[in-house]
Amino acid sequence: MSNSESSRVAAEKPRGFADRLGKAASAEERVVEAVGRVYEQWGFDRLETPALEFTEALGKFLPDLDRPNEGVFSFKDDERWLSLRYDLTAPLARFAAEQWQTLPKPFRRWAGGPVWRNEKPGPGRFREFWQCDADTVGSASPAADAEIVALACAAVEAAGVARGNYVVKVSSRKLLDGLLELVGVPQSAQSQRLVVLRALDKLDRLGAECVRALLGPGRKDESGDFTQGAKLEAAQIEPILKFATASAETPTPDRILGLWNEVSPDFKVAPDSIADAGVKELAQIFGLLQTMGYLDGRVQLDTSVVRGLEYYTGPVFEAQLIGGGGANFGSVGGGGRYDDLVARFTGERVPATGFSIGVSRLAAVKERLGWGEVVAANAPVVVLALDGDRIGDYFGIAQELRDVGIRAEVYLGGAGMKAQLKYADKRDAPIVVIQGGDELAKGTVTLKDLKLGAQLAKDLGEDREAYAKSREQAQREVPRGEVVAAVQQMLAR
Repeated sequence: MSNSESSRVAAEKPRGFADRLGKAASAEERVVEAVGRVYEQWGFDRLETPALEFTEALGKFLPDLDRPNEGVFSFKDDERWLSLRYDLTAPLARFAAEQWQTLPKPFRRWAGGPVWRNEKPGPGRFREFWQCDADTVGSASPAADAEIVALACAAVEAAGVARGNYVVKVSSRKLLDGLLELVGVPQSAQSQRLVVLRALDKLDRLGAECVRALLGPGRKDESGDFTQGAKLEAAQIEPILKFATASAETPTPDRILGLWNEVSPDFKVAPDSIADAGVKELAQIFGLLQTMGYLDGRVQLDTSVVRGLEYYTGPVFEAQLIGGGGANFGSVGGGGRYDDLVARFTGERVPATGFSIGVSRLAAVKERLGWGEVVAANAPVVVLALDGDRIGDYFGIAQELRDVGIRAEVYLGGAGMKAQLKYADKRDAPIVVIQGGDELAKGTVTLKDLKLGAQLAKDLGEDREAYAKSREQAQREVPRGEVVAAVQQMLAR
């Protein structure tokens, strides 16, 4: 071998990474564009954050001995560790904490781009892949979770998956947390709990027996690599596995409790316990989804859904693809509630919930199944939420506007009307939709043109009488059935 040959660099890419050429190179961008349009239509603003974050800001992985290399790609710069982001949620938490005083609350953002994980690669599992997320930060309402689940359905369909070829499965970490407490795995045993979560997250891929091994002593995979288990006893494993494999077609509070009692008869749900809170939250979420029309096969309760990341604190969601004959092609997205992530920076609990589509995996599965290709938004119209018991009706108004291509959102904070109008103004909303008790009794809604109102205030200045007369131009009361046409007319002028 000549010197020139021996000095040549091997033309090879690292394991877990892929080159993409032509259609493959643009497939992920097309998914992000299509899903992003839906996120924008639902009132979410795009946010881009750096690929690199300080390692401690990511939260999940902390320095281990000399190098924090478990799960993330890291290096040291000016005596501080930097890591490539492993998802788009941890950078959002850092951004929200850093900018919290200036952001509209709740803050609605979407993001799309590559993330990196230093994990063992395998078929369909890469170390670099794309995600596309939508999150609401600052709302503790189960209505925010219900909206995210509904949005997940819209996003998967926008990515080119036909209705009937997917299902969004919903559960709650609080149910599992309550069960773990009862079987003797306390909150203080965080590392053991994380092993349990990661094991259950593999249930659809590995099956019950492999997960049983991971809950116990551990498991050796096909390559011979051994994964340490949670080291639970058989008496602890059985109720956990039984609960994780239960399901309910009608997810009412009684049915959810019935599932619990069937698989865990020795462990009763105490009033005001964490499991009881989980049952009540799920009941509210599914009640809203029923009102919105999503319990038609698109959304199901599935207690096997836990999600593998430790920062989830409540409801969790997972989108799975379903082929002919009910064949399950696995998860292509997931999310949930994470009320403690921002608090790592601020010391103050900030509620948040969101959903992420695994763009790379979705594009790859669609190509394999031959499901075809995927086919700039204005500020959103804001529907005020003046009656918490009528959130489903407000969602209905917003959906009617979206159905004709108008970007719209429902206010999901806990403030009164004055603060909601300030929120709409900060969102640069052109119109707000108002239906309080008076309008409801008359079968009407009030439409307020914020742009025209601001222009009139500017033009008429100190002439308060003229402004009072002209203000009627910026506000209309219309029959409930004519709200879409009236909004279209106001936007067109």
